[in-house]
Amino acid sequence: MNNSYGKTSNTPGYSGHRERLKQRFNSGGAEGFADYELLELILFRAIPRRDTKPLAKALVNRFGSFAEVLSAPDNLLLEISGIGQSVVTELKIVKAASERIAKGKINQQNILSSWNDILDYCRTTMAFHDKEQFRILFVDKKNRIIADEVQQTGTVDHTPVYPREIVKRALELSASAIILIHNHPSGDPAPSKADIEMTARVKEIASSMDIVLHDHIIVGKQGHTSFRGMGYL
Repeated sequence: MNNSYGKTSNTPGYSGHRERLKQRFNSGGAEGFADYELLELILFRAIPRRDTKPLAKALVNRFGSFAEVLSAPDNLLLEISGIGQSVVTELKIVKAASERIAKGKINQQNILSSWNDILDYCRTTMAFHDKEQFRILFVDKKNRIIADEVQQTGTVDHTPVYPREIVKRALELSASAIILIHNHPSGDPAPSKADIEMTARVKEIASSMDIVLHDHIIVGKQGHTSFRGMGYL
């Protein structure tokens, strides 16, 4: 016997839900979608024959938001009942794609005229990491990024930073300026005393080599902090 969707009574109930969700997305994009609904769209590919709504909601409940789910470590994702490696792979593909798009917006642009894109890139790549990461953007005389490197990855609240090594690498790349970026897994982007002291030391050494420190940006779930904006540079 056919139901109202023209499918047999043996058709799983979630099938109609999937089609309706896809139609909503196709007609209006992601506007109005809850985080778990966007996750459902990703899970459809990895789990073709199961209701994915409970699993999508479980992921958001566990990690907090769509962005935090994408950034969650593989081992923690795999702790969720129903999550296998195929799901983790799909999530990480979307994460990598979002980072590639954000990075594409800042490549070959004058960074001083595309500062909002720089901030978006910092947030996309680092704000939701579970460990501190210290990244450096190396800039040429035309204020274009010539290298984007993660110098150190630390613990949940500390990353070792070596100012002389930062400047040494800038000289190797013939960079005329640098931007320092790191994240606070706690979520609060306020700089610590150690952050302020380290930044001052980097500026001192860089200036002696005619290298400009444009900014030090700290990102977290609650926003970002700019050392230049706060008057530290």
